[in-house]
Amino acid sequence: MTDTTPDRPDGLAAYIAVTAAYWGFMLTDGALRMLVLLHFHTLGFSPVQLAYLFLLYELAGIVTNLSAGWIAARFGLSSTLYAGLSLQVGALLALAQLDPGWSLTASVIFVMAVQGVSGVAKDLSKMSAKSAVKLLAPSGQGGLFRWVAALTGSKNAVKGLGFLLGAALLALAGFVPAVLGMAAVLALVLVVLALRMPGGLPAGRKGAKFSEVFSKDRNINWLSLARVFLFGARDVWFVVGIPVYFYAVLSDGTEEGNRFAFFVIGSFMAVWTILYGAVQAWAPRALRAATRPEAEIVAAARGWALALLGVPLVLSALVFVAGAPVGWLTVALIAGLLVFGALFAVNSSLHSYLILAFSKGERVTMDVGFYYMANATGRLLGTLLSGVSYQLGGVGACLATAGVMVALSALAAGRLRAETVAP
Repeated sequence: MTDTTPDRPDGLAAYIAVTAAYWGFMLTDGALRMLVLLHFHTLGFSPVQLAYLFLLYELAGIVTNLSAGWIAARFGLSSTLYAGLSLQVGALLALAQLDPGWSLTASVIFVMAVQGVSGVAKDLSKMSAKSAVKLLAPSGQGGLFRWVAALTGSKNAVKGLGFLLGAALLALAGFVPAVLGMAAVLALVLVVLALRMPGGLPAGRKGAKFSEVFSKDRNINWLSLARVFLFGARDVWFVVGIPVYFYAVLSDGTEEGNRFAFFVIGSFMAVWTILYGAVQAWAPRALRAATRPEAEIVAAARGWALALLGVPLVLSALVFVAGAPVGWLTVALIAGLLVFGALFAVNSSLHSYLILAFSKGERVTMDVGFYYMANATGRLLGTLLSGVSYQLGGVGACLATAGVMVALSALAAGRLRAETVAP
């Protein structure tokens, strides 16, 4: 696989095209998650049933990332990007066919299946975009860190807007019109990308073997394990716990009350994710990536994980002290989770940089695929535990579980070594 740099005009144009397509995808991905969560919560789904709706989405990500790296290495990055966008359009169209007259079991199974397709789509698109950065970013003076932080940070800001968009569309237009509208917009993005995609992305190589997906690099394996627990720690409160808690506090059961709760929940999720994305984009400056030795950046991964640890532990203690959803507790949760988001963003940005720094150009798609397989495993674990924890002990149990997972992430990050960073 040949190396492509943005010094070539087609390389920079390819980076811009991939980033724009990824933005379009993540806008619909965030909106779809909020639509599904809030729509089915109002239909009476329990926290565990809501978690089930997203399990196949995350499980599909595990399988997809294992195979997507090989598919991209074999057939080229453009093919996986087009496939991801096409599958998301299909998933949105399928979800619009949901019949309110179906039984609860049938509805859950159908939505799980559609979310599974959406999970495949997301991880094909993510792997394509992140791998492209390794191949297109300028070398030297923190160029790789800056480019991956810009892509990841902007993506999360766009996904945050998607959360707000999904809640607004559900309140103003209804479930089916919202889903069909998003399908139409994403289909337009796909058509424009297919017609205007410049050169610069690598073609596949026929000799790529599936067995190459599994990394033998200790740094990549430990970083992937740290990623499992980092994203599990976020999703254990993010997916079900906090949205359901806020809905219980804010909604009075009337249609007007439901709309108010939708907007507040969507706004919080949007602000949290946009803040997360903004801090990710700023992380290279905060970490002085352009001037700092590579060994120090590697060592910082454990320190930032430990800095994150205190937030969920303090918040869970406050929940148990309060004993009931009171006003000051809700304010404390909002403030604390915004702090969690900022610290989480630095950790995530560090991980996203390190996986590309540890990867070698000839197998970057496979290493990135393996790493995002670990990411999806963490999200799957967090999603399942989000519903179970909330069912057993409310939002306090979700946050306590998050603290345990952050501690495990810090332990794994502590095993990283700088000597094997790829040039």
